[in-house]
Amino acid sequence: MVSRPHGGRLVELIARGRRRERLLREAEEMPRIPLNDGLAADTVNIAHGVYSPLEGFLGSDDLYHVLHDMRLSDDTPWTIPITLDAPRETVEALREGDEAALYYHGRPLAVMRIEEIYTWDKEEYCRLVFKTVDRNHPGVAKTMKREEYFIAGRIELIDEPPEPFEKYRLWPKETRVLFQAKGWRTIAGFQTRNVPHRGHEYVQKAALTFVDGLFINPLVGWKKPGDYRDEVIVAAYQALIEHYYPKNSIVFSVLRMEMRYAGPREAIHHAIVRKNFGCTHFIVGRDHAGVGNYYGPYEAWDIFREFPDLGITPMFVREAFYCKKCGGMVNEKICPHGEEYRVRISGTKLREMIRRGIRPPEYMMRPEVADVVLSFKNPFIQ
Repeated sequence: MVSRPHGGRLVELIARGRRRERLLREAEEMPRIPLNDGLAADTVNIAHGVYSPLEGFLGSDDLYHVLHDMRLSDDTPWTIPITLDAPRETVEALREGDEAALYYHGRPLAVMRIEEIYTWDKEEYCRLVFKTVDRNHPGVAKTMKREEYFIAGRIELIDEPPEPFEKYRLWPKETRVLFQAKGWRTIAGFQTRNVPHRGHEYVQKAALTFVDGLFINPLVGWKKPGDYRDEVIVAAYQALIEHYYPKNSIVFSVLRMEMRYAGPREAIHHAIVRKNFGCTHFIVGRDHAGVGNYYGPYEAWDIFREFPDLGITPMFVREAFYCKKCGGMVNEKICPHGEEYRVRISGTKLREMIRRGIRPPEYMMRPEVADVVLSFKNPFIQ
């Protein structure tokens, strides 16, 4: 049985037929709120139920509770604020109770009923969400550049932005039907922003041993410089799945959503999102959604103790390494041999090898995956 949507109901806020035609016409006359790529992605994710139970961008009361309690004002677990920021010149043309059009790349994407316009404290936001105000943290740096006002309100989608990876994208309404059609009662979700190495494969297959199906759901969208480009991640996973996974055990779908690099809070957020897709379990990585040394290596595991009512089961699979004595990928729980036999798979080391055009050894990355990654002239975000 697939999981119940977070909050009990899968949100769908998409105008169709005559209503869509009417709203598209009316949007031309409404005040306009411009969206960047990240806000457009959040708008679409709200409308398609990825962020259920949210029906719009957070108001000040919900924001306060998310920041301080990691819950919405109705006590539903929620850890990452989904907010719409706008500059003073935009909000001066708006009033609470108005309808406004959310514009993306010169076209109306959604209509919003404005419920609240309010200011916010960027430093408090960063201190609570990222546990730091250090601007070297990519999430902090991005937050500090946001506008001074937040606009809250329910949205209704009237257009779909172009998606380069449309053939690899499924929405929660679709995955829920697909999982049931496959007869899966238990599904483990896997979040990633990287190309797969042997450690990732080990963790995924270890989880798959205990569930009916695996939902591999990489993020496409804004990531920090030095991370892999979206097209590289998608192509690498296609190679891995084609050569090393049983076809009836895997569903692959991209999710256009920004990385926040909020560590433990973001681990909970990623779990909630996959719960909405229908996953019953969620694989939580070591230093999940972390960056630099801002979070402890297992802090993202510990935070799940604070959410007994989350409604999705975390799977804590220990970090894998290659053991020369065992002759394969193992972890510290099942390998008795000393460090002299253990070869750790460092993402940083892998990136450096790839930058230099060096083919990673097979114990670090499958040759078919390495071929794909090295086929790109520059696989990294600049």
